[in-house]
Amino acid sequence: MQAPETSPLAARFAQLAQDCGTQPAMTFRGDERKATQTGDSTFAYDFAKFWRRVKRVTAHLQSTWGVQPGDRVAWLGFNHELQLVTLVACARLGAVFLPLNFRLAVPELQQVMQDAQPRLLVHDSHHADTAQALHAMDLQCTHHDTLIATASPRGLPLPAVHSELPLLLVYTSGTTGVPKGAVHTQAALLANARASAWAHDFSRAGAHSNSPGDKVLSTLPMFHVGGLCIQTLPALLAGIEVVLHPRFDPSAWLDEMHTSRPTLSLLVPATMRAVFEHPRWADTSLACLRGIMTGSSTVPVVYLETLHARGVPVGQVYGTTETGPVSIVLRLPDAMSRVGASGWPHPEAQVKLIDLDGQEVGPGETGEVCLRAANLMRGYWCADGEHNTGLQDGWFHSGDLGQRAEDGCITIVGRSKDMIISGGENIYPAEIENQLVTLPGVAESAVVGVADARWGEVPVAVLVRSPDAAGQALSAEVVLAHLKSRIARFKMPRRVVFMCNLPKSALGKVQKPALQALLTGTNP
Repeated sequence: MQAPETSPLAARFAQLAQDCGTQPAMTFRGDERKATQTGDSTFAYDFAKFWRRVKRVTAHLQSTWGVQPGDRVAWLGFNHELQLVTLVACARLGAVFLPLNFRLAVPELQQVMQDAQPRLLVHDSHHADTAQALHAMDLQCTHHDTLIATASPRGLPLPAVHSELPLLLVYTSGTTGVPKGAVHTQAALLANARASAWAHDFSRAGAHSNSPGDKVLSTLPMFHVGGLCIQTLPALLAGIEVVLHPRFDPSAWLDEMHTSRPTLSLLVPATMRAVFEHPRWADTSLACLRGIMTGSSTVPVVYLETLHARGVPVGQVYGTTETGPVSIVLRLPDAMSRVGASGWPHPEAQVKLIDLDGQEVGPGETGEVCLRAANLMRGYWCADGEHNTGLQDGWFHSGDLGQRAEDGCITIVGRSKDMIISGGENIYPAEIENQLVTLPGVAESAVVGVADARWGEVPVAVLVRSPDAAGQALSAEVVLAHLKSRIARFKMPRRVVFMCNLPKSALGKVQKPALQALLTGTNP
């Protein structure tokens, strides 16, 4: 008789395999081996097979690669169904799964590897050269196929695992300095899954009469908690099928609307725009979707309204790498009536908005968003001293600024470090950016503050022109005329600058310190 699973996260999948083993778990659109053999890259399986794959990968990690409790297993590659399987296998072994940002340069990855010191690096074919460069660090490397291609030993004893063991190590994008690794435990990931289930109101097939249940289309990179932990992993833990793409492609995303007919998906502003600009956007039915979630601190209102006009509510999930990330949620039933808001804290979260003195602010006032919840990280990896863990008395200070309405609904207005103080007035760049994106000819926009002898700081608008006629005709005068009737005079940009591209992080977020450096000729 097999011993019971001591890993709480793995035990959930063992239970799913037993209770609803024949229900679809995964449809993966990027299986290279199957594509080579049959010409079809789709690989689909149920929860029973998911669990069998977990057990095989567990045994290979343990017997072939010597992975022990506390060891880090790094993953370098595009989204893959084995990425999720390996995560659960690590949970069974008490090991730590480390998804690497494949968009980083080799020196940046080496910095992460030096900090995390993984025992094993698992990679895909596309990133074999990068893996080989990292292999020079005396690191064990293997292609992900080796974890599953051959039979594995059976009956190997598993270590005793408890819920507070670290399971996920995710590094921040490092836009303002050295990347830090946020440590999430098995308990934290399960708490985040509960928060996500509340956020989405997941419905499992057959759970309510003959309901087909939800189906999640996952296309964002799982090296980040957004792609992994907002919908993908929580959906699987809820017994819901995930349709997984190796990477986002607007054409492939639209194809799924009639191929697999998902009910839920996650998009960020950059991927929303790519979908809107696709030639098939207007003619593709979105009737299968009961909603889309987005996971960025501020989303242009015009993007939300574009989807709402097609009958698709857009909810919001506010959070960070450190917070799980599901923290504050605008759920789908509230999406169309609270456009632009971030929503309410999930039931297990505490949120306070504080001023510069650490005092909580009142309704309608602006304060820094601080969070405390079971799905927060337990600290930064290798943090030196309690003050460097990233938490203060259990609270995470986000650096984001928010306002709370009388009914508790929170709206994020920007980053504290992005806020511009001009002549004693606070200016939040997102307010201006939301208006700029409505102007024909503007492909992208960002507003930053630069030093000014008279006002202290002044806002500068930086725009990328769209390639069409409207973009080519765009001028600073047109931009300022557009803003004049839409924002207060003191918020008006003092300059309008056009660039070919905005500096961005690997996650597609504008790097405002780098942008300020470009404008001022200084180092960020």
